[in-house]
Parts: sequence; structure tokens; C-alpha cells
Amino acid sequence: MVRATFATMPRMFRTRFKREIVAEFLPPARRSSRKRVIVLCDGMPSMPRKQPLADFIAHQGYWVFYPRYRGAWESDGEFLQKSPHLDILEIIDSLPRGFRDAAFGKTFALSPDEVFVIGGSFGGPAAILCSLDPRVKRVVANCPVVDWSILRASEKTETSNPSYAAYIREAFGHGYRLSAKNWNKLYTGKFYNPIQHVGEVNPDKVMMFHARDDPHVPWRTVARFARLTGAPLKLLARGGHLKTEYVVQHYWPRIHKFFAAP
Repeated sequence: MVRATFATMPRMFRTRFKREIVAEFLPPARRSSRKRVIVLCDGMPSMPRKQPLADFIAHQGYWVFYPRYRGAWESDGEFLQKSPHLDILEIIDSLPRGFRDAAFGKTFALSPDEVFVIGGSFGGPAAILCSLDPRVKRVVANCPVVDWSILRASEKTETSNPSYAAYIREAFGHGYRLSAKNWNKLYTGKFYNPIQHVGEVNPDKVMMFHARDDPHVPWRTVARFARLTGAPLKLLARGGHLKTEYVVQHYWPRIHKFFAAP
């Protein structure tokens, strides 16, 4: 597990893509002949605290981008007005056009040789749906929501709250600008829902991790998705709702080998 204080957190650059999407980023800590990019997709609701993970990834020789979805935290817009994975693809679109660090005005331009996406929990669908884009080489989805029908099935989780959008506003203030109308899109099963794309998923591009005792995302839904798509799944006996920081660092040799495969 990654533990850090504000004193030890890495100083990350900040930029804004498409005038709305705020992202923190780090260049690789060492030079490499290939420009490899990893985009981190957060869960929801969650606090933006993957900076230490971003630092770890940068020290493996990758560019790393840690965005806030539209309508979440520092980004502008309305949360879930658009599928969150489209925010990630728009960042990928923008990289070769150049981007500027907000604090000191330093400019960067990046034409990646390889792009990877890592997403956990709510960010898992973003990673899986991004795998459908040919520019994304491979993705890792940790404890991913692969079928939003779990919203109807859940009884004891916070997402079963009939006024979930109101709860989010109460609990997180302006951290998420979420309307009931946009949240209810998830109930349709057609919005931001990997299970609707099982026939399109390339199993060679997706690696998943999950735990049988996850209290939030039923492991059977993920196992079924793995079976239908053929995507590899590392299913742990215990671990609860696994932290992406733990999964990436603990299984980094396996993930790096997966990313490096032709």
C-alpha cells in the first residue's frame, strides 16, 4: 500500500485539456527511446490522491497523466454528461498538439509510441472502453464495474441510495457536479457500460484484477465478463475493494510484461 504525506508527495505538473479537463502529469524519470504513456482513471466517489502512484509509474520510464473527469474536482463541466472514457480519449487526442504547465507556463508536446490506461472501480469501465480505441495498446482494470446492473441488485451499498446524486452533493459538495438525470443514465445499461461491448473487446488488450470478498463490485460479474471476453482475470481470495496503488505496485512486473508484449 502506498503511504505518503504532503511533504513527501511528488510535485506534479498541471495542465488543462480541451479547456475543461484538468490533469496532473509527470514526464518519465529517466530517458527512454520510446515515448510510453499511462493514463490513470480514478474511482468515484474518491479523493484525488494517486500522486504517489503517478511518481512510481514515472520512475518506471513512463509519462503519466492523472486527469479529473469532466464535472469532477478541478475540471469544468457536468459529471456524466458524457461517458468518462471520452475524456481520456480526448486527452490522448491532445497530446501531440502540445500542452502547458499551468504553474510556470512550460510547454510540452508528446507523440506517444504507446498508450496504456489503468483504471480502478468506477475508472475500470473507462479503461476497458478505451481499449476499443486502436491508439490504446493495453489497459489494466482493477475491481472494475463491468455491468451497471449491479446498481439495481445492490441493497446495502451507498449506490443503492435512491437519491444518490443528492447524497454526492451533500457528502462531496462541488467535488462532483452530478445531477440525478446524469446518474440515472447508468441504470439504462447502455451508458458507460462494458458489458454492452463484450463482442468488441480484444482480450489481448485487457488485464483485470479483482477479489472475491469485494463488498462493492460483485466478483461474479467480473468473472462472467472475463469468461465472455476471454480477457485474463487475476482473482484474489481476499483483499476487499483492492486499491489500484496496491495492485499496480505489487503486480508491476506482471503488468509491465503485459504492456511490453508485442
